[in-house]
Amino acid sequence: MIGNHIKSYREQKGMNQEELAERLCVTRQAVSNWERGKTEPDIETLHKIADVLEVSMEELIYGTKRETTIIHQHHTTQQVTKNVTRGLSFGAGLAMVISYVKWQSIGWAILHGALNWIYVIYYIIKYGWS
Repeated sequence: MIGNHIKSYREQKGMNQEELAERLCVTRQAVSNWERGKTEPDIETLHKIADVLEVSMEELIYGTKRETTIIHQHHTTQQVTKNVTRGLSFGAGLAMVISYVKWQSIGWAILHGALNWIYVIYYIIKYGWS
């Protein structure tokens, strides 16, 4: 499949296998083997081929440039903050419930809930809110 794309783009550039091989510092047989699907170029060589043929690596792999779809998020910052806060609160509450069930002690439950919030604060300080 990649070989077909290499051949197609090479022909569009008006190059023969020998010219492409020379520009890539490989043998003509290597180019022939790629185009016939006997072998495939490694990632470094694929990058060089894309440069020589003036196409993206994506075009070499998939044949044509794929359309990039940008997904617009309709969440406002307030909605995201609200959802994150709910998730964090649920996590702390869950830690407390599990601790209480396991050790039958409200003290352990409070401790684990507090530890959960300390971890959350540490994470926010280290990696940021978003």
